[in-house]
Amino acid sequence: MKEKQAGRYEMDMCSGPILRKMLAFAVPLVCSSVLQLLFNAADIVVVGRFAGDHSLAAVGSNTSMINLLTNLFIGLSIGANVLTGICYGAKREKDLSETVHTSMLLSIFSGIFLAIGGFLCAHQILVWMQAPPEVLDLATLYLKIYFLGMPAIMVYNFGSAILRAVGDTKRPLFYLTGAGVINFILNLFFVIVLRMDVAGVAAATVISQCVSALLVVRCMMREESGIRLYLNRLHIHKDKLIRILKIGLPAGFQGVIFALSNVMIQSSINIFGATVVAGNSAAANIEGFVYVSMNAFHQATISFTSQNMGGGKYERIRRILLSGQFCAILAGLILGNACVFFGKPLLGIYSSSPEVIEAGMVRLHAISTVYALAGMMDVMVGSLRGIGYSILPMIVSLIGVCGFRILWLATIFRMDEFHNVWTVYISYPISWVMTTIAHVICFIWAWRRIQRRRNE
Repeated sequence: MKEKQAGRYEMDMCSGPILRKMLAFAVPLVCSSVLQLLFNAADIVVVGRFAGDHSLAAVGSNTSMINLLTNLFIGLSIGANVLTGICYGAKREKDLSETVHTSMLLSIFSGIFLAIGGFLCAHQILVWMQAPPEVLDLATLYLKIYFLGMPAIMVYNFGSAILRAVGDTKRPLFYLTGAGVINFILNLFFVIVLRMDVAGVAAATVISQCVSALLVVRCMMREESGIRLYLNRLHIHKDKLIRILKIGLPAGFQGVIFALSNVMIQSSINIFGATVVAGNSAAANIEGFVYVSMNAFHQATISFTSQNMGGGKYERIRRILLSGQFCAILAGLILGNACVFFGKPLLGIYSSSPEVIEAGMVRLHAISTVYALAGMMDVMVGSLRGIGYSILPMIVSLIGVCGFRILWLATIFRMDEFHNVWTVYISYPISWVMTTIAHVICFIWAWRRIQRRRNE
């Protein structure tokens, strides 16, 4: 009976209709990602409404730096996802179990490293980012408390990556729902009742993340399939670690590259003052809901592609790519432009200041209208990672995203006639177009190489 119950959460991605299964996989993942965003959104809304615009800017100015410091290790969870999917698709139970236990121990080590490093370096990092002086102390306090929750964040991300690899996106959604409710209630209690300001929202976020991590661990310990977690078997298996690092490190570095360019952009935005920073933070948070909707199909493309690679179902891989692109583009076009159309009332949720709302609308017009381009780029990356190519998209992203944006900020943005926040924002869509074209060329090359190897 237990085995049957565990199996109903898993998904055979190697047979049956691709689009229907991809939607069944992605919809719970979208909901899970939205709930994760709501952790930060709840922070921003509660702080903006009950603590003021300076506190809103303090929380928002941390987002790009948090992404920078965590993306490398979140990338390792992609390595765990791909290797788990390959072992699951090939039905190699021993390799599957070793991958799970190596991944979960790696998540603990990663979280501890980030917690210590982030806590000790928070103030200096924000100084380097040119955080507005009037919000520096508040931003430092928020960042220090947030990083204390890093072990829980890493455990949850690695655990949910393993569950995704076998097609289970429903249970992480259930766990995040409970954690999200806890986060929102604690936000209101800490900020409104206890008057803890940014410390309160950071503490609420950490507590809720601990809850979601504990629930994922409990779930995996009760599994009856090959992904069951035994705490006494946590061990770094060298061969599995090498394969996870081979796939995950380039993915992580790519995430760092994106975040690094965003940190530089955040630093450029910071020079325009607290009002623009607050508007940018609110708009970026709204855009985040569009991004995770597209990114769910990036994650689906990785999981479906890796399972089919492991199972030898090569004829399905291009169809998986096309299905992922169709869904990501549709989500980006509809949701991105809806954010612009309803932009002012949405921004009004975060702040009642007309100046902050107008500053947020500038970003929405520049980025959200063409956000589908980012979805196209991510799905191409997901397909390349799923077939085992992780270094290639990292290099392309290094040049097409980070390199271009750095060059843009160092040249065009420094010209007097273009020294405005709009010029900063349009570097996003230009870099997406360039990088997507390069990824398409890389996929064609990689796929032909795989076909040649099969025919030899």
